[in-house]
Amino acid sequence: MSIRRTTKAARGAVAMASAVGLALVVAGCGGDSGGAKASDGDKPPARSTTPKDSGPGAPAADSDKVIGEMKGPDGVVVTLHSVVRDSGGFVTVNGTVTNRGTRAFNAIDWRSNETELRSRSSISGATLVDKAGKKRYLVLRDTNGECLCTTGLSGLMPGASRPVFAQFPAPPAKVTEVDFQLPTLPPASVRITD
Repeated sequence: MSIRRTTKAARGAVAMASAVGLALVVAGCGGDSGGAKASDGDKPPARSTTPKDSGPGAPAADSDKVIGEMKGPDGVVVTLHSVVRDSGGFVTVNGTVTNRGTRAFNAIDWRSNETELRSRSSISGATLVDKAGKKRYLVLRDTNGECLCTTGLSGLMPGASRPVFAQFPAPPAKVTEVDFQLPTLPPASVRITD
């Protein structure tokens, strides 16, 4: 019995030493290699996941083109600029939300009510509806439960605009007209372009 316990203990010690050694090697590979310097002591530089030209006040792509408009309560207007089918089997809707009201707007009512989703203030509740085919398409999600759509849509002050997007599974190629819907807003009929 004691040989068996000794063997198990030795295996555990080897496994632990290997894990610690691997962790040290990985940590050693993360050193400064002439890249971005830390700006404040040990803090790494902030990283942005959005393009620099798409800040809160930046217009959406094709913002001069208007293919639909949805007017909601409290002066909120969503202007649709494009609904594009891509070769990967997706449809992307691009638009701009504008607050023409008198108080700050939060998109909390535009989110999906699915419990697995993580996106709070977003347009995750948007849908595309193929009325002829009697099908409704929901916003796509990534593996972390985040919608493939605009998130963090809160505190939009009166007079301010923000670009929005949502990505959906593509309807069949023969479907060229769909209704874009957001909770609390009337639907907008739009044409899908390739």
